[in-house]
Amino acid sequence: MSEIYVVTSGKGGVGKTTTTANIGVGFAMRGKSVVLIDTDTGLRNLDLLLGLENRIMYDLVDVTSGHVPYKKALVRHKKYDSLYLLPTSQVKDKSAVNPEELAALCEDLRRSYDVIIIDCPAGIEQGFKTAIAAADTAIVVTMPEISAVRDADKIIGELGRADKNDIRLVVNRIRPKMIEKGDMLDMDDIDEILSVGCIG
Repeated sequence: MSEIYVVTSGKGGVGKTTTTANIGVGFAMRGKSVVLIDTDTGLRNLDLLLGLENRIMYDLVDVTSGHVPYKKALVRHKKYDSLYLLPTSQVKDKSAVNPEELAALCEDLRRSYDVIIIDCPAGIEQGFKTAIAAADTAIVVTMPEISAVRDADKIIGELGRADKNDIRLVVNRIRPKMIEKGDMLDMDDIDEILSVGCIG
């Protein structure tokens, strides 16, 4: 059975979208069929990271509104044949897709693809609630700074309230010299605050 992941963070700029792209490429390199869904409606960037920005014809809003079937909106990666992007709209707002619509779409995708990875907007607003609706596993991305870890803690709490209990952690931008000086949290500090298994 396929797996649905959501990659989320409490704050922007921690590397969430880059993490989404890297995990997707990693699965594709292992022969898995992968769909990356950008749900950061109005602020999409996953297409840029994947070099697919000039190949977009339709988007997530077109699919969930019934304008086109999802296969018309999927954009295949140029290098990895089993990696697809479902971009979101650059001109709509986050209310253009609701949790039920995204969950139904993910159930359809689950029948044909091994891995679905949802790139969630930062924060805990409506876009977050929509993005987490279909996820089996949440990957929370943070940095070893107290403000980023505090925001990650808030996200973990919100995930728990939504009955999303399979939660993993990715900590980006670790700088050993800054940790030695006490200018940055170390992994023990982060683990004590968040109590979530770190996968990278």
